[in-house]
Amino acid sequence: MTSSAKPKLTLDRPVTYHIKVPGELNENWSERYRKMTITVEHQSDILIVTTLTVTVDQAALHGLLRQLYSLGLPLISVVCIDLG
Repeated sequence: MTSSAKPKLTLDRPVTYHIKVPGELNENWSERYRKMTITVEHQSDILIVTTLTVTVDQAALHGLLRQLYSLGLPLISVVCIDLG
């Protein structure tokens, strides 16, 4: 009998997230976390959305979300895109 174990979301295992916030964050933000990419989209003349793509564990994710909160940036979305 073969068992195909699927990756599970856990507190200590790094996974990849897309985090979207309104406005534009500069590239200096990517220096805070290894391998973070920042994509800025101009969705209209008024709406600018920054997408942060980062691979972190749950503790680092909460720290990142607190930093965004301290900047006064509301979250548009936080999506787990890859369990690794």
